[in-house]
Amino acid sequence: MLRVGLIGCGFMGAMHANCYKNIEGVELVALADLRPEKAEELAKGTNATLFGDGKDLIANADVDVIDICLPTYLHAEYAILAMDKVKHVFVEKPVALTKEEGEKMLAKSKETGCEVQVGQVIRFWDEYVELKKIVESGAYGKVINANFRRLSPRPTWGWDNWLLDTARSGGAGQDLHIHDIDYVLSLFGEPQEFFTVKNLAGEKNSYVNTLMKYEDFVVGVEGTWDLPATHPFEATFRVVLEKAVVENAGGKFMLYTADAASEIKIEKKELAGEAYKGGNVSDLGGYYNELVYFCQRAAKGEKIEQATLSDGVSSLAFLLKELK
Repeated sequence: MLRVGLIGCGFMGAMHANCYKNIEGVELVALADLRPEKAEELAKGTNATLFGDGKDLIANADVDVIDICLPTYLHAEYAILAMDKVKHVFVEKPVALTKEEGEKMLAKSKETGCEVQVGQVIRFWDEYVELKKIVESGAYGKVINANFRRLSPRPTWGWDNWLLDTARSGGAGQDLHIHDIDYVLSLFGEPQEFFTVKNLAGEKNSYVNTLMKYEDFVVGVEGTWDLPATHPFEATFRVVLEKAVVENAGGKFMLYTADAASEIKIEKKELAGEAYKGGNVSDLGGYYNELVYFCQRAAKGEKIEQATLSDGVSSLAFLLKELK
């Protein structure tokens, strides 16, 4: 049985806790949060020991892996401590607040031999996984152009309103836009050049739009979280290939060719429990997929090869160049 210690029991911690409860051979044995009621809520159905602070969990809990779902500005501090405790650590995205923090985490991982996975969950989201397969197969020719959008109402659900404090979250660019930037980098690599426009009025980094130029195609990546509460969360993409268009929008995942328009069907695993309803995502799918991968690797003592710490630091470095 793989024993998991979870630090941070807010929106993302709740998502992760529900995923762990659905993974065979995994037990949630320790939870930490400054708000006891949050840890108590996630502990239902488990025999988890509760801690008031993540540092107490790291020092005293009997765990095999540690999952850090704290606000971004705390990632590096707690991850570095956790790397001295266990051999596999999961850190939510973005990996850290600054490139320097990311580099310190890389150095600690190298020193301890600890394997670290970063919560760049889009790499594990079913539609994006299928898109990667389609593009890399070459079945419909080369990419002509692509567009990725992530639109959200203002994230007022964070503890102490930390998400809207750019000093602690990095703003929409670092917390939201980085999802699609990381995915594009994983699929196409670094662009030859890029051009970014961002919102400089009002809240810093509440809107980011980047055009990435590759050798023979361009990719647009747009993200904002400065929309009214009445606006639904949207995460969409459209990739134009020589012989087809792949589009995920309006609740449908479609393949358009000269001959037909067909929906790409993906079988979804039925999961017990509910996702946390206080944020902008209610589907556990991608979170479940990434944590299954993490737990399988940890249980076998294997290296993390997807959404690695190095990947996370590289994506953060590119994102920070965008926001300059």
